Amino acid sequence: MKNIFVIGAGQMGAGIAQVFASHNFSVKLFDVNEEALKKGIEGIYKRLDRAVEKERMTKEGAEQAKAHLETASSMEDAAHCDFAIEAVVERMDVKEKVFRQLDDIMPDHAILATNTSSLPITDVAAVTNRPSQVIGMHFMNPVPVMKLVEIIRAIQTSDETYERVEKLAEQLAKTPVEVNDYPGFVSNRVLMPMINEAVFTVYEGVASKEDVDTVMKLGMNHPMGPLQLADFIGLDTCLSIMEILYDGFGDSKYRPCPLLKKYVAAGWLGKKSGRGFYVYE
Repeated sequence: MKNIFVIGAGQMGAGIAQVFASHNFSVKLFDVNEEALKKGIEGIYKRLDRAVEKERMTKEGAEQAKAHLETASSMEDAAHCDFAIEAVVERMDVKEKVFRQLDDIMPDHAILATNTSSLPITDVAAVTNRPSQVIGMHFMNPVPVMKLVEIIRAIQTSDETYERVEKLAEQLAKTPVEVNDYPGFVSNRVLMPMINEAVFTVYEGVASKEDVDTVMKLGMNHPMGPLQLADFIGLDTCLSIMEILYDGFGDSKYRPCPLLKKYVAAGWLGKKSGRGFYVYE
């Protein structure tokens, strides 16, 4: 698998495209929004140039990565690719539409992957005519830095598909972890309830947001407090994942905190909106 098609040029999609290009894969990056696509490419170039400045990459390596990267004008450009991964909005209807298109366009041998952080891979696979070749490949943010990749097997995913994607992750210098298809997988099933409980401690007046974050940083050796981390992830994303966990398991321990819902309703989404639990310039 040398020819890679990435759908979605946001923070995750652009990061995924950068990592593949930096490891000598030929990458086509596509987004329905031309401005987002332009911004995604510019961001990749800036990160590569910064890596050269900080001596984490040679200038030749950065230029080679840029040469391996191109934009796609439509989904039809996936026709000659071996592997596709989508990083579009976390909505099942949008993802299913993307996978139906990829299934129609891409060659029979191609593997279709989703970077979803919580939606069921089994449901995505079911809308294609190649369910055994559909898999989850959940990168962590920021993609160029974080080593972990959750590889999520749908119930239909074949052993061959899993093995090929596991090898692909290793070629990207990532550490793959095999996960079965359950709501939230491992990362978000563990992380999001912790964040949600941190929000509850503020909501119930147990401690201030600063003190909650200090406890987790100094007491539990976390590099970032859970409320600051929630701001960086996006409070709307955190709420969406908690709702998926709550719906998927039907267990009250996953109920989203009312304060989290209120912040999202107010448009306080975290760093990307300028305000969440903290205020950002």
